[in-house]
Amino acid sequence: MRLVFAGTPEVALPALERVADSGHELVAVVTRPDARVGRGRRLMRSPVASWADERGIEVLTPGKPREPEFLDRLIELAPDCIPVVAYGALVPAEALRIPRYGWINLHFSLLPAWRGAAPVQHAILNGDEMTGASVFQLETGLDTGPVFGTVTEPVGARDTAGALLDRLADTGAVLLAQVLQALETGGVSAVPQPTEGVSKAPKITVEDSRIRWEDPAFGVDRRVRSVTPTPGAWTLWNGKRLRMGPVTPDPDGPRLGAGEVHGEKHAVWVGTATDPVRLEGLQPPGKSMMDAAAWWRGLQDTRGVRFE
Repeated sequence: MRLVFAGTPEVALPALERVADSGHELVAVVTRPDARVGRGRRLMRSPVASWADERGIEVLTPGKPREPEFLDRLIELAPDCIPVVAYGALVPAEALRIPRYGWINLHFSLLPAWRGAAPVQHAILNGDEMTGASVFQLETGLDTGPVFGTVTEPVGARDTAGALLDRLADTGAVLLAQVLQALETGGVSAVPQPTEGVSKAPKITVEDSRIRWEDPAFGVDRRVRSVTPTPGAWTLWNGKRLRMGPVTPDPDGPRLGAGEVHGEKHAVWVGTATDPVRLEGLQPPGKSMMDAAAWWRGLQDTRGVRFE
């Protein structure tokens, strides 16, 4: 088959490499336009665009995928199918109709659970013990299309969103390649999603990443892991934002009020609504992530330390 791959971030690369090595003809990639990043606001190519640049593959970067110039070029490329992984823009009906087999999307949840931009983060935040990846036919609705296949993945008790997403990117890439092969041979058909069990996974905001110390310890732990490494959990101390690394609920730790901090030479705890949590690392403003106990030992005054 002639393929155009649509994707943007690094998590799309395992699938892109599988597609490129599958024996199909990869004629172009579609990705989000270069974005300004960092303090210098320099333009940076997406990981998918950089991958394609290195291999001399055509890169399409429409501001919106309904732009006439983009649609015309897509018609000229005449792809049989467009596999999609984390592209980051809604695809209009006129673009969906161009490939013979449509746009086939790899989504990191067991649909219809966690439709939306942040399925892995919401699965961890809500304490799911099992998640997975789905390959489905893209429609104009948000992750509503019929499903070709799924793969399951247990959520570990200490999984961060980054670690879980890395595993799903690898297993999902295999599934996507299998579905593409089966599409070509006519050995697969899509099944409509059930109407029950639908849940939404909207984009995680900076405010969503703020730790609520008045939550139970398990809730604090899930929140931190769900936003690690990005956008990163944070709290306020003396009006300054501290970025927090993973924490560990400690039922044998000191009894503390919500947000109250207690440190010893080799450990630091923070109180929650239930048990305290032990800090592994934190990042003060303008500094790198550091061991929490080292931060505590560096404080000039440790009396009455509390996170807001």
